[in-house]
Amino acid sequence: MNIRRKLIVALGAGVLTAPFASVGQQQTMPVIGYLSNGSPTAFAPMVAAFRQGLSETGYVEGQNVVIEYRWAEGQNDRLPALVTELLRRQAAVIVATGGSGPALAAKAATPTIPIAFTGGIDPVKLGLVASLARHQNSQLDLGARRQGDRMTAANGS
Repeated sequence: MNIRRKLIVALGAGVLTAPFASVGQQQTMPVIGYLSNGSPTAFAPMVAAFRQGLSETGYVEGQNVVIEYRWAEGQNDRLPALVTELLRRQAAVIVATGGSGPALAAKAATPTIPIAFTGGIDPVKLGLVASLARHQNSQLDLGARRQGDRMTAANGS
C-alpha cells in the first residue's frame, strides 16, 4: 500500500507540473529596455528609426523581441525607478536616450546589463566610459564621430 501511494503521488505530481514544464521550455523573447527622459510624442521619430534599425538586423518588435518603453517626461528624478522597472522585466540591454540623465541612471543601477546611449554627450567627461577608444564594462555610445574618412562608433569599433 505504501508503494502504491508513492506511485499515485508521483504520477499526480507529474501531471500537475507538466504544463509548467512546457511553459518553461518555450523560448522567451529578449527584452530591450528603452529609457528616455522625454515623452513618447517628442521621441516618436527616434523610436521609429530605432525600430527600423532593429528590423534591418532581423529584430521585429512583438515577433522576436520585446521593447519595454519607460518615459520620464522631463522628470529626471523618476529615472532610477524607471530603470528598476526595466531590470524587473529582465531587460537584456538598456537603450538610454535624451541626454546624460538616462545613461547615468542606467549605469548607476546595473554594472552588468549593456547600456547603449545617445544624446551628443561626452561619455568620458561624465564617467560613462573610461575612453572613446575602449568602452568600459557594458556601456556603448551610439553617437558617431569622424576619424579621417570613416565614421566609427564612439567606442572605436
